[in-house]
Amino acid sequence: MASPRSKSPRPVTPKKDEGKDESFWDKFGTLGRKKRIKEVQAFEEEGKNAIDSPGHPTQFDISPEEYDLAEGEERLLIERRSYADPRLRSLISLLIDWINDELADQRIIVRSIEDDLYDGQILQKLLEKLTGQKLEVPEVTQSEEGQRHKLQVVLSSTNQVLGLPRWTNQKWSVDSIHSKSLVAILHLLVHLVRHFRAPLRLPENVTVDTVVVKKRNGKLEHRRVAEEITSTYDEFGMRCERDAFDALLDHAPDKLQVVKKSLLTFVNKHLNRINLEVADIDSQFHDGVYLTLLMGLLENYFVPLYDFHLTPKDFEQKVFNVSFAFELMQDAGLSRPKARPEDIVNLDLKSTLRVLYNLFAKYKNSP
Repeated sequence: MASPRSKSPRPVTPKKDEGKDESFWDKFGTLGRKKRIKEVQAFEEEGKNAIDSPGHPTQFDISPEEYDLAEGEERLLIERRSYADPRLRSLISLLIDWINDELADQRIIVRSIEDDLYDGQILQKLLEKLTGQKLEVPEVTQSEEGQRHKLQVVLSSTNQVLGLPRWTNQKWSVDSIHSKSLVAILHLLVHLVRHFRAPLRLPENVTVDTVVVKKRNGKLEHRRVAEEITSTYDEFGMRCERDAFDALLDHAPDKLQVVKKSLLTFVNKHLNRINLEVADIDSQFHDGVYLTLLMGLLENYFVPLYDFHLTPKDFEQKVFNVSFAFELMQDAGLSRPKARPEDIVNLDLKSTLRVLYNLFAKYKNSP
């Protein structure tokens, strides 16, 4: 028969001499501790009231640290009920499977999006696999400062690959990713899936109910926001925006080659004026050079060669050229193309044809 396990020894705390009066310093320390406890309790209560106020019955499982915001700092919190949304759970599951499939040869297994991606290590490996280019960052970083530096490099490279201008406000940042914001990480991964045309169908119209808490003038303010993670996409991963070109393909898909031939004839009619000719409409517009020159010809002006990259050397320069051509289209009175510049650069045929079709519709009768 096994003998009962002895209890773990506990440190003996000397009893206070009840008859001994507290010194001045004892009283001072006690008052200080009581004051700090009251401040913490008041701050926690203020945070809870800001979120659980009347009209917002949803409760949150949030630690007191979540309320510890600096002046002007903003934090996004997900409502508990959103985690039960089957579309959100399906999206997370699909993204995890996609990452694991991409990194299977490196024996990397992701189980939690928030816990496994926040330090930039797996994001680095994923971006390197998708682009085929090595990032110059330390392989392993333990310190928070090192993780943030690595994450900064990885996210800067990611934004460049995605063709996102540096001055725009993105849905993700070093702070949001490193703080394990599920919303920020999902936005980033969904953009990567769409950009690289990953072979998976994301659930559509995934929306996460969130509360944005901000500290202003020492008080916590909040507002509720429905954060859209995915929308409705077509077979190419583009947001569905119907136009005449979609109708043409839907009702006469067998006429695609006829349409391409008509567009090619239209394009070369104008480019021939400067001794240029397009042979492959699928690929020769991806760097934005012909698109820019074509706009100048259609509007009867010369586009200065220093305004764009005549021989673009990388993805960013090509995106710049296409974006510049889009600006010229808008200057000519056309609405901004529904395609993204990076889709043209990535040889997305439907995006290219849509842009050229809009030009054809406006200038088909031009001499």
